[in-house]
Amino acid sequence: MSNENLDIQFQDAVNRVNAHTEPFPADTLLKLYAYYKKASNDYGRPKSKEALINAFKTNALFQVENISEDEAKRIYIDLVNNYFLYRE
Repeated sequence: MSNENLDIQFQDAVNRVNAHTEPFPADTLLKLYAYYKKASNDYGRPKSKEALINAFKTNALFQVENISEDEAKRIYIDLVNNYFLYRE
């Protein structure tokens, strides 16, 4: 898959997530968060007002620290596709 095609599929997956109105399960949401942050090269600290939520987000980020941005995009796309496949 070319980088341009990967970027397009990644943005489509992000748009699907953003358009979804029902809440995601917490474990799925943390995975989406971590892979999105890694894929978008965003290394900012979590900014929740709740310390526990920040701790979970930080842990999720540690779990993806050794993968590339492109791999994070692929995993994010697969996660989104599988989530919506089994929801319908």
